[in-house]
Amino acid sequence: MVLGAQLFTVRKFATNLEDFSETLKKIADIGYTTIQASGVCAYEPEWLDEQLKANGLRCVITHINPEKIRTETEAVVADHKKFDCKYIGIGMMPYALEEEGSYEKFVENFLQPAKTIAANGGYLMYHNHNNEFMKNKEGKTYFQCLSEDFAPNELGFTVDTYWVQVGGGNPAEWIKKFSGRCPCIHLKDLIPYGRETRMAPVGEGNLDFESILLAAEAAGTDYMLVEQDNCYDDDPFDCLRRSYNNLKAMGCK
Repeated sequence: MVLGAQLFTVRKFATNLEDFSETLKKIADIGYTTIQASGVCAYEPEWLDEQLKANGLRCVITHINPEKIRTETEAVVADHKKFDCKYIGIGMMPYALEEEGSYEKFVENFLQPAKTIAANGGYLMYHNHNNEFMKNKEGKTYFQCLSEDFAPNELGFTVDTYWVQVGGGNPAEWIKKFSGRCPCIHLKDLIPYGRETRMAPVGEGNLDFESILLAAEAAGTDYMLVEQDNCYDDDPFDCLRRSYNNLKAMGCK
């Protein structure tokens, strides 16, 4: 399994192409060899390919506008091929799951794009938050429903360790449940903060990363992307560096 950086962590430092270019260099300097492009400024795929090669990086997954995935599916796949990226990610459910019919709307709107992406050599990836752990009228979580309503070769899951825990699940168990369908996962840690929780660099919180890493390896995960949506008062690059060093100490590479 290869360590990577989810650029949503450093999105404030990639709001234009010049800063984005410098950010990629900083990520490579930490030691990461792969990235996820998410939350950054607009870019041409050829530009990204050039910048990645200049820094010895690979973009292994993205998050892009779900509506573009739905309406410009083949063009999206073609753009991703220009920087050798198979995994095309939906960063969050585009509809409110608490509203009746919203889940069914998602399946209706994205089942065919998922099939088209797969037929063109890509793989649609769904990134969870905690709301997917809401249950439908039959008592099933929407996360489980997604795995049943899309074929394994049509939809994969970028399991996010922090959000699974916040949703009341066990990250390692959900990674096992989606074995073969989670080539990319997100690693972030969790710490108590009063009666709430906060995100933390990997290895500095309460998540059981020993079991998470074992589960990921058994499930066939290829890429582990470190993501910390909120670094609070800390430098996001320093947070990525701390996560990288802690994961290396755990035996990751």
